[in-house]
Amino acid sequence: MESLPQADQRDGQDEAGAPLSLVREISALWGEYLDGREVGPNDDFFTLGGNSLIGIKIIDRVAKDYGVGLSVRAFYLAQTPARVAELIEQGRTGS
Repeated sequence: MESLPQADQRDGQDEAGAPLSLVREISALWGEYLDGREVGPNDDFFTLGGNSLIGIKIIDRVAKDYGVGLSVRAFYLAQTPARVAELIEQGRTGS
């Protein structure tokens, strides 16, 4: 018997409320800057080999692609694509 999708999957959002498509986009974006690695939504930036230079590049790309400015501090504290997607979504909605 197939299990039903989680509630957050049915409405297209992750646990934190960010759209799943955005989480996937941010995961792919990180992969581009992390030597083409496959990055999951809850993978830790620093565990994947991220550093300050890569972080700045990702922050700049997020600002360009999504029109949302993230502080370096916020990016580092977020640590995962899912949390960064949540910050982007908050920036878009002004919350």
